[in-house]
Amino acid sequence: MKQHILVIGAGFGGVWSALSAARLLDQHDRNDVQITLLAPQAELRIRPRFYEPDVHTMKAPLGELFEAVGVTFVKGSADNIDTDSKRVTYTDAAGAQGTLSYDRLVLAAGSRVIRPALEGIIEHAFDVDGIEEAARLEAHIKSLKSLPPSAARNTVVVAGGGFTGIETATELPARLRAALGNDADIRVIVVDRGPQIAASLGDGIRPSIVEASRELGVEWVLDASVAAVDAGGVTLADGQRIEASTVIWTVGFRASALTEQVAGTRDPQGRLHVDGHLKVLGHTDVFAAGDVAYAATDTVGNFAAMSCQHAICLGRYAGNNVAADLLGVEPMTYSQPKYVTCLDLGAWGAVYTEGWDRQLKLVGQEAKELKTQINTVWIYPPAADRATALAAADPLIPVA
Repeated sequence: MKQHILVIGAGFGGVWSALSAARLLDQHDRNDVQITLLAPQAELRIRPRFYEPDVHTMKAPLGELFEAVGVTFVKGSADNIDTDSKRVTYTDAAGAQGTLSYDRLVLAAGSRVIRPALEGIIEHAFDVDGIEEAARLEAHIKSLKSLPPSAARNTVVVAGGGFTGIETATELPARLRAALGNDADIRVIVVDRGPQIAASLGDGIRPSIVEASRELGVEWVLDASVAAVDAGGVTLADGQRIEASTVIWTVGFRASALTEQVAGTRDPQGRLHVDGHLKVLGHTDVFAAGDVAYAATDTVGNFAAMSCQHAICLGRYAGNNVAADLLGVEPMTYSQPKYVTCLDLGAWGAVYTEGWDRQLKLVGQEAKELKTQINTVWIYPPAADRATALAAADPLIPVA
């Protein structure tokens, strides 16, 4: 009977885990290990692009790729992980229950935005966390032209001034004008807890964000937080009222709730602590990759962020090591010392930095060209060609 590697999740961590495991098995000419990937759809959804228009195109099919490398795809959503019996139960597309057993598991179920218990946030706020949610926002923006002109119709409030909030906000002026016309008196307002624009992102990157916001007309309300959302806008914690027909929530990401079914230590975002080989601490047969893994990227105290930059690399190492564990060969220690930031700033351009201290390297249109290359080429899966795909899954290939 074949041994079985089960990967949960078809995001960046899951896809690259499956490809990397297939690569190591191929290198050792082993046909006695089966790789199965369980996910709701056989497509890689390009989440870093969900702030853009035409979000329905932001996905890459995986069926032919998995077939080329010998990965079995099971369509379904994982419900329960039993690490004692090494079984995962799931619900398939028809609503039926299924069970998968495993010898080694890679949990790569990703993360999601967390909406706090605020009045009206579920009913009236949008987000760009999933493709369905981003598509709902896109349809809403296009529908604004059918409403009578008003300040509220022309105003969008973005709750949160982190990466997602900034990229969403700086893209919105162009999206609103496309929907409402170039002469529309639009407003995009970022509500952020920080004392200054992009306070948490550092002095190197902040001036570009400030300049882009000014040129694009993006306003910031600082030292503030949203207390309630309704159909007509938001009320802030200090009582200030902003009339807006569109409110977008971008604050607070947490690892998949499936991590809570695996005994272990977690960080404040719910990510499972892993060792240098990405094995979950306290387990001999469970690995973690992508946004569910709290992993040291280097030896000086930095840890992987919830980003595709880290998820791709984590997946390559996790897949290699889960296969190595079954084959009895030496695993590879995860290492990703280079960290970069390429932040899209809408029509203004972009900003690119290197290092955890975000040393400025490129700004404006030069950075925008790099961002476009990243978003449209680099983060997409390889072609459905076995040799090409397996070669691309080498953990030693730098992501950034």
